[in-house]
Formats: sequence, C-alpha cells, structure tokens
Amino acid sequence: MVMAHTTPLHRLWHPFTLLCVILLRATPSLSIDAHPQDKASLFLFGSRLQDPYQSLSSWAGSNCTLWSGITCDNTTGRVLSINLTSMNLSGQIHPSLCQLPYLSKVGLSRNNFTSLLPECFGNLLNLRVIDLSYNRFHGGIPDSFMRLRHLTELVLSGNPALGGPLPPWIGNFSTNLERLHLGVCSFSGGIPESLLYLKSLKYLDLGNNLLSGNLVGFHQPLVVLNLASNQFAGTLPCFSASVQSLTVLNLSNNSIVGGLPACIASLQALTHLNLSGNHLKYRIYPRLVFSEKLFVLDLSYNDFSGPIPSKIAETTEKLGLVLLDLSHNQFSGEIPVKITELKSLQALFLSHNLLSGEIPARIGNLTYLQVIDLSHNSLSGTIPFSIVGCFQLYALILNNNNLSGVIQPEFDALDILRILDISNNRFSGAIPLTLAGCKSLEIVDFSSNELSGSLNDAITKWSNLRYLSLAQNKFSGNLPSWLFTFDAIETMDFSHNKFSGFIPDINFKGSLIFNTRNVTVKEPLVAARTVQLRVSAVVSDSNQLSFTYHLSSMVGIDLSSNLLHGEIPRGLFGLAGLEYLNLSCNFLYGQLPGLQKMQSLKALDLSHNSLSGHIPGNISSLQDLSILNLSYNCFSGYVPQMQGYGRFPGAFAGNPDLCMESSSGVCDDGRTRTVQGSSFREDRMEGPISLGIFFISAFVSFDFGVVVLFCSARARNYILQTKV
Repeated sequence: MVMAHTTPLHRLWHPFTLLCVILLRATPSLSIDAHPQDKASLFLFGSRLQDPYQSLSSWAGSNCTLWSGITCDNTTGRVLSINLTSMNLSGQIHPSLCQLPYLSKVGLSRNNFTSLLPECFGNLLNLRVIDLSYNRFHGGIPDSFMRLRHLTELVLSGNPALGGPLPPWIGNFSTNLERLHLGVCSFSGGIPESLLYLKSLKYLDLGNNLLSGNLVGFHQPLVVLNLASNQFAGTLPCFSASVQSLTVLNLSNNSIVGGLPACIASLQALTHLNLSGNHLKYRIYPRLVFSEKLFVLDLSYNDFSGPIPSKIAETTEKLGLVLLDLSHNQFSGEIPVKITELKSLQALFLSHNLLSGEIPARIGNLTYLQVIDLSHNSLSGTIPFSIVGCFQLYALILNNNNLSGVIQPEFDALDILRILDISNNRFSGAIPLTLAGCKSLEIVDFSSNELSGSLNDAITKWSNLRYLSLAQNKFSGNLPSWLFTFDAIETMDFSHNKFSGFIPDINFKGSLIFNTRNVTVKEPLVAARTVQLRVSAVVSDSNQLSFTYHLSSMVGIDLSSNLLHGEIPRGLFGLAGLEYLNLSCNFLYGQLPGLQKMQSLKALDLSHNSLSGHIPGNISSLQDLSILNLSYNCFSGYVPQMQGYGRFPGAFAGNPDLCMESSSGVCDDGRTRTVQGSSFREDRMEGPISLGIFFISAFVSFDFGVVVLFCSARARNYILQTKV
C-alpha cells in the first residue's frame, strides 16, 4: 500500500486567514453612484407601488449598491438588472420603468401586480430576461414584445387572466429565445407553427392552459417540453429531433389517443416521462425498455391493457427508476418479478388495475421504497414477510384485494410507516402487540376484514393517529378506557363489530380536533364513510422524492352496529369540532342531553336504541346539521315545529309516545296535543270496558313485541346468546 504524505490543513490556515483579513480591511466598500436619469426613473416607479413590508426602503441616496434588487454598471452607474421577486408588491407598473435603456433583466415574479403587461417593455431593446410570473397581469402579450430581438427568456407563467391565443410571432421574434414559460395563463387555440421551428428554443412550458389541436412533433432539439393539462389530441409523436437532448416530457392530462410508440424509448437523455391522464391504450410493446437515465415514469389514468412488461427500464447500481406509476389502467396478469430489480425505486403505484397472483416475494429487495400502492386489484396470498426489508416505507396501501392471512408481528420493523391500509381484504386473527413498534402511524384502516379479538394496548403507541377504522370485522370485548385519548384523531370508526359494555366516560378531552370548531371551511355533506386518501410525490432536482398525503374525511365517531349498552356519556355532546356521530343499532338507554354545543355537527344518528325522555330543546343554532335520525327509540313528549326539527322528515319514526306538531297544530299521527301537566284522571276511561281493553291491549302489545324482536336476527342473537 502506498501512502501519500499531506501537509496538515491547520498549518496553512492561519497565514491564509491573516492575509484575507488584511485585504478586507484595505479594500473600501464598493460604492456606485447611479446615473441621475436612471435614479429618477427607478424612484418614480417605486413610489407608485404598494410596499407593505417596506422592501424598497433602501431606495434612497445615490449609491445603487445599497438598493434592494438593483444591479448597476460599475463604471456608468446605469441600471442593468431589477429583481424584486417575492416582495409582496402590488399596484400598476409605471411607464418610468421603461426609461432604463440599459436594462437587461426584469424580475418581478411572485408579487401582486394587476395591470396589463407593460407595452413600453418593447422599447427596452437590451432586455435579455423578462420574468413576470405569478402575478395578476391580464390582457394578453403585447405585440410590442416582438421588438425584443435579444430576448433569451420570457417567463409569464401563473398569470391566469392573460388569456387569448398565443401571438403568431411568438416563435420568430427572437432568434436567441431559449426559455419560454407560459403555463397557467389561460391561453387558447393552437401552438403557432413558428414555435415548432425555433432553433434556439430549449425549454418550453405551455402547461395548464386551454390549448388544443393535434399534437405534432417539434423540429428543434428541446431539453424540456411541458404541454400538460391542455386539450391536445391525436397520437403520440416520436420527437425525433430531440432524441439526444430531451430530458423532461410532460404531456399529462390531455386527450392523446393510440398506443405507446416504441420510438419513445429511444429518447436517450429522458429522465422524466409523464403521459398520465390521457386515452392511451393497447398493450405496451414487450421490448420497449427505457434507459437507466429515466427516473420518473408515469403512465397512470390511461387505458393500457395486457401484462406489465417484464422489464420496463434498465437499471444500474447508481441509476434507475425512482418513481413508477402504472395505476388506473387495465393491466392484467401478475406483477413482474423483475420489478424487484429496480433497486433505486422509491415509489411504486400499481393500484386500480386487474392484476392477480401474489405480491412478489422479493419485494423486500427494494430497500429504498417509501410508497407501495397495490390497492384495487385482485391480488391474493399473504403480505410477503420480506416487506420488512423496505424499512423506509412511508405508506403501505393494499386495500380492496383478496389478500389473506394474519398481520405479521414482525411488521413492527416498519417504524417510520405513516399510512397502513389493508381494508377490504380477508385478513384474520388479532392485532399483534408488537405493532406498537409502528409509532409513526397516522392513517390506519383495517376495515372490512375478518380480524377478531379485543383491542390491545398496541394502539395506544400510535400517538400521531389521525384516522383509525376497524369497521366491519369481528372484534369483541369492552371498549378500552384510552379510546379517545389521541391528540390528533379526526375519524374513528369501530362500527359493525361485536364490541360490548359501556362507552368510556373520559370527558372526551383527548382530541383537539373533536373539541375545536373549524369555521373556516364549509363543504357539502358527504357520507361519513367516504374517505379519500391521496398520496403525492414531488421529485426534486436531485431526483429525490418527498411524499405528502391529503386526507379528506369528516371529523367524527362511528360506534354503530355493536352490542354497546348503558347511557351515552354527556361529555360526548360537548364536542364542538365533531361533524358526525353515529351510535345507532346498539342497546343504549337514558336521556339525550342538549346538542347546542355541537356547533360543527352535520350528521347525527342515534336510531335503533332504547333512548327515552324528551327530545332536547331548540336545534336551530345547529346550522350545519343536515342528517338527523332518532328513530326507533323510546322518546316521548311534544316537539313544536319552532324548535327546528321539522326539516328532518322521518327522523322520529318508531317513537310511538312522541308527538310532532304538524302545520295544523296537532300531532302528525292525528293525535291531539297533550299539554304537559294535565291530569291523567280527566282523560282516562272508566268501568269494566276500559279494564278489558287494557288487558287485551297489553296481551296484543306483548305478542307483537315478541314477534318483532324475534324477527330481527340481530336482536334474536343477542337475546338467545349463551351466558358463560
């Protein structure tokens, strides 16, 4: 072994530092006096702007090196560049800005300018770069811009009120134009033919507009092409002029038809390909293999069919796919084993297809995987034990398949897992205690399986829980006292199980969401069970993925269709943030307290219990309440129309002792209103006839009640169950 000798760094450091200090002290701070004409023009422009953060307060004196966002020529003092990005400026651009004849760069992006695009910019013949993106400019691109022959960059993205067609001269006014960003501007019509032949053009972004017409190939070597979210049709061209240069191709959310041409794989420099949200179909050519330079491949939301190609991209130790999204198609057959050779893969989306067979046993080889979504297929078998090798998993989404077996205790190795959804499968057994190791879980959905047993304390370790559903399983036993102690919980669904005992009375002070009313958002009421979970991936410039998820679900508690009994804890009706509460189809009794504190309530279902007493007072203050069901209980008394219950027809059916006031002032079943406190003696029947009627009525009522109870399979099972 040859060892190199090096001088220690600290021996060189002190002399170098001393030299720098001497030079800094000897060099006076740079001072440039701005040209008087440019100073006057610039200050006039700034004086007409609203500047709430005083970002331009440094615009004083003559030394332009001290002016925020301004670059001057060292010799002449002429203003060369203006960069006022993200300063929260607003107002209109004063024409004095166009009296800076040597200006080469204007950057006013991410502010709140509201004027037309300044037509006088056409007089600034030295302009190389214009960036006015993400403002509120309107009225189209002025024709005066076509005089800017030296322009290399024109960036107007994020001004949705510009609108109109793209100017026909946009592709031939400057032979130096390399970057044209016009996304999110509401432009319509077709792409001007001049753009297809502009040789200098390398970066073209026309995404998120209203452009239409058949998609055609470009005749220059582009580097980035974004035409996403428009109305382009036709088939997919080969982009042969860009075969060695094109790195990003985004044609998502258009109306492109036909198949995936094999020539697309010949784009040698391609790193990002997004063709999602089109009408592409047919099988993918088995020999279509992308190069190892491709990091992102998104073919989701199309109509591709047939098997997934066994090898869809080359891979090396350092290069290969990072994201593969083939979801929402009609792919069939098994998941190719060779997918487990994509060692760089961080996200695998294969949901909403027709895939069958088992999850590849070697999926644990993908140690960089952070998201696996295989939901809505016909996969069978168990979850491979090797999946614990994917120790960086953020989300494991396997719902709506035919998977079976037990939840493996070893899954606790996935200690940074945030989303675990295995709902709508055939898993059985209990929740393992070792799952307490998954301390990062936020979304857990075990619903619609065959899981059983009682709830153990493993769940208490999931301290970040936002959503927990164990619905439609075979869980039993008492509800634990810690049930409502999670700080961040938004939705809890334990419905359609065999839980028994009382609802825990812990004052329900665990969840901040349950206790805090959200008055900022008003959405249409959807079914309480409707939950949408969307995981999205953002690819950085270094081809690293970052993941976020959006949970769309009502804030609520569902304990319906169990064997719960006893009184409903009063604290439950003091939760100001609760949007729905479903305790129906249990054996709850007692009186119903007031609902006036539940100001966020949209849906309340307490039907099919044995609740009694009077209906609580006025609910007119619950303006968001859209669903109310108190039917088939034992409520009694009189409910006037003025209390606001009239807007819930059928909400009180099956409460024979309850009188609902009708428009005529009598009960809606034809009975006359009985005033509370009146003497029963005045209305009672006397004599032997009344006594006979009483016994006949009691006998009929008893027989009818027995028949009703035993006609209900649920009640029959409860009454006849063996007590051990």
